[in-house]
Amino acid sequence: MPPAPPVLVGDRVRVSLAGDVDAGDLAAFHRRNFDRLKRWMPPVPDTFLTDDYWIRWVAAARLLYDKEQAIRMVVRNGRREVSPMIAQANFSNIVKGPFQACLLGYHIDGEAEGQGLMREALSLAIRFVFDEMGLHRIMANYIPNNERSARLLDRLGFEQEGYARDYLFIDGAWRDHVLTALTNPSAPVPLPSSTARPAGATSLSAVRGAGRRLAPSRR
Repeated sequence: MPPAPPVLVGDRVRVSLAGDVDAGDLAAFHRRNFDRLKRWMPPVPDTFLTDDYWIRWVAAARLLYDKEQAIRMVVRNGRREVSPMIAQANFSNIVKGPFQACLLGYHIDGEAEGQGLMREALSLAIRFVFDEMGLHRIMANYIPNNERSARLLDRLGFEQEGYARDYLFIDGAWRDHVLTALTNPSAPVPLPSSTARPAGATSLSAVRGAGRRLAPSRR
């Protein structure tokens, strides 16, 4: 079982698992930022900007967390639960067993860019994923001309591990991606499991699921 759902409070931000009270703010966030963010995003359904879509999205967040499949987080600018929502972060495609890894994606409000808020929020979230969830690797991939994501991930300690051509279908075309990862040297040794997949098969499963994550966006 995973630890209690995260509520992480920093100097300027509050990061928590998405819940029912966040649905309206998430819908408003994406309506406000969609034209700016869509160039970094995979195709979305016609209902993406509706309240109903985000009501369903947050309803699934706790179930995915309890199954240790994803951590859907919202970021608020302030230390209180009622502070304005400025970003979201998603640790998706969590794979246990010998892989112990996940994919990271994130979006931030245009008015909150350039203030170090996303870096503070992700630092808190990454610490939770490593220390509380016990994962060993977090992968984050970005389109080469997404300079804000490149700088943010570098500041967080992510290291470039490769370059994938035509990796994801983003904004109407197959886009190359820079592949980065951050590893946890203190991760616990995975317990043997009769249901664990071989490491190669597990890795491939995670990569195939990458298109379902939040694509890294501008900081």
